[in-house]
Amino acid sequence: MKRVLALTMVLMMILALGAGCSSKTEPAPAANEPSNESAAQSNEPAESTPTEKTVVKFAVQADSTDALNQIVKAFNDSNDKYAVEAVVMTNDSGNMHDQLINSLSSKSGEYDVISMDVVWAGEFAAAGYLKPIDELIKSNGWLPTDFNSGSMASGKYKGKNYVLPYFSDLGFLYFRTDIVSSEDAQKLVAGNYSWSDLLAMAEKYQGQSGTKYGHVYQSKQYEGLTCNLNEFSNNWSDVKGGLETMEAFTKSKATPDDILTYTEGETHNAFLNGESVFARNWPYMNGMAASGEYAVKAEQVGYAPLPAGGTVGGWILGINSNAQNMEGAEAFLAFIAGPEGQKINATVGSYMPGYNELLKDADVLKSNTLLTNEGFANALSTTIARPVVANYSEVSDTIQIKAHEFLSGNTDIDSAVEAIEAQLVQ
Repeated sequence: MKRVLALTMVLMMILALGAGCSSKTEPAPAANEPSNESAAQSNEPAESTPTEKTVVKFAVQADSTDALNQIVKAFNDSNDKYAVEAVVMTNDSGNMHDQLINSLSSKSGEYDVISMDVVWAGEFAAAGYLKPIDELIKSNGWLPTDFNSGSMASGKYKGKNYVLPYFSDLGFLYFRTDIVSSEDAQKLVAGNYSWSDLLAMAEKYQGQSGTKYGHVYQSKQYEGLTCNLNEFSNNWSDVKGGLETMEAFTKSKATPDDILTYTEGETHNAFLNGESVFARNWPYMNGMAASGEYAVKAEQVGYAPLPAGGTVGGWILGINSNAQNMEGAEAFLAFIAGPEGQKINATVGSYMPGYNELLKDADVLKSNTLLTNEGFANALSTTIARPVVANYSEVSDTIQIKAHEFLSGNTDIDSAVEAIEAQLVQ
């Protein structure tokens, strides 16, 4: 009995000693309860971490003005989610076209928004490289008619819109205001005349004030001939009639004997040196007249739309169908082609706005006085597109070759018309 009591006392002493040496363990907080440390920290204000913006890549040629930089900055400053990065590409349009094709054909998303020459859209859309933007236009409360007609037509393929304008260029008529009567000038400015009327005027005024020719335009076998036949044929609605009218001008004494060799260079030289009463050309020639370096001064120059509209040039904008940042691409496209971006482009870069409402904007008109001219404004509102096809280069080559063969007397009109119209039906 004594032995049992002794063992019991020893065990009690060991247990008491072990309890004194052990550290006190707190129970772990439940999963849905904060620890004391976390609870203490939760009373302190949390530091706000800025959200990193998603980058949107914009493939574009270099801009000799500051317009592109200001557009990108304005968008980035106003948007909390996206930041645009301009990827400046070669200013050689042919090389840029090939570079874009190499990227887009591999389904690469390295570019989200791309700028394009107006004649590329059909090819890109047909290949599936561009995302249709009809919903984007609608979601912004716009209509396609809110934008330059020729630019929009250049990017409409099989009933869907794929582009918005970046900046427009166009062919139109220049005339000598010091030679043409006020009555004829009013008809021209209003666009209330036909090709036959223009030829009659060219023959009527030829020779006045030291001029040699009545009218000059581009008729050499190159892209300029495609643009001019587009205009003479009423946007391809009457190819035969357009060729017959061009033939009448070619054979008239009112045009140079070598009119079939004329490009833009020969055209502006003839007009600005006082050799021609009328000239079909692009807006750049107005800047040359304004320089004061030529025989014909700016105050002697008037502007008018062409009878059936002028071929549109310039650049357009679309979204890569494989864009990495589709929402950001749509946001930037709406900005750069919308009123804010287009106003920056017009006022800073003096580019022709593609958003029609800006043609009435006081700041835009102040930055480009050509837009205040009634005849030029009428021309800008009646632009027409070249063929919107998947293989534009081949189509244009055929148009140039066949039209030039006919105008040179090397083929008959029916053969030329048949070959050209076959290219237009795709």
